[in-house]
Amino acid sequence: MSRETAINVTLALILLAMPFLALQLGKPFYVTLATRMAILGLAAVGLNLALGLGGLVSFGHAAFFGAGGYAAGILASHAFAGQPLNLGLFTLPGTNQMLVVWSVAVLAGGLLAAAIGVISLRTSGVYFIMITLAFAQMTYYFAISWPAYGGEDGLSITIRNVAPGINTLIPINYFLVCYALLLTALLIFALIRGSRFGAALQASRQNELRVASIGIAPFRIRLVAFIISGMITALSGALYADLNRFVSPSMLSWHMSGELIIIVVLGGVGRLWGPVAGAMLFVVFEFVLGGLTERWQFFLGLALLAVVLFARGGLIGFLAGRMRHG
Repeated sequence: MSRETAINVTLALILLAMPFLALQLGKPFYVTLATRMAILGLAAVGLNLALGLGGLVSFGHAAFFGAGGYAAGILASHAFAGQPLNLGLFTLPGTNQMLVVWSVAVLAGGLLAAAIGVISLRTSGVYFIMITLAFAQMTYYFAISWPAYGGEDGLSITIRNVAPGINTLIPINYFLVCYALLLTALLIFALIRGSRFGAALQASRQNELRVASIGIAPFRIRLVAFIISGMITALSGALYADLNRFVSPSMLSWHMSGELIIIVVLGGVGRLWGPVAGAMLFVVFEFVLGGLTERWQFFLGLALLAVVLFARGGLIGFLAGRMRHG
């Protein structure tokens, strides 16, 4: 077993054990913190697929995160009101069934990622960063000016969504659902990274012209990766909205996109468990330092500066060394 694999297994066990230990100690609040780590880790896994493998520095992943959140919130509001959702060509009944909500959230994230990717991926570098930021801000202002679903006040989710055979009102059960989805996303990431598609995606990041010269279309490869990335991030948004029982335009703001990038960089760009390590660090910083000062982001900035200067592989890279290619 390599050192990185051992570290990954340790992180998986720590995250899994955290809520059970919290319950034993009579600290149920920490179950919510562990759930938040799993959900943010899931969102960062989605971003890591585009950023770590494809080299796509997207500053607009908050759009997918928020799309998933609003999918959950809108369906829940229609379920509560007993009114179907009119989508023009067809109507969709409101529901609080998680499997339906997740499907709608993933579909919404995929469609939004396809629309944004088709235009954004025709650019590169700083232009790609700015155009993805612009699209995310457009969705942000659209949500603010959408009074039917709360506008800038956001939308409350009165009842937590349910899953077959699972009482999701029990926090530990909801954590296990999020943890299982996180592991599934990590498996998808590992399969993509080890596939020919993943090899072409990473080759496109390194030298687009050489990839094109051997008959592979870098645009299509990147677009598919961008869509999958958006779908995973949208799923995490639906889980996040369900955890807080609230969705607001803040989920779509550029701050959220920045936090996701920070999480990936802290943990390790392109590393399998890097996003999870980054999410755990981020939540610990937010909880511990946030309780001491309102300016806890200053210390987060110092940590990010240290990673960029002294540990470019993030926490995983610092502990496991440089990435090995088989």
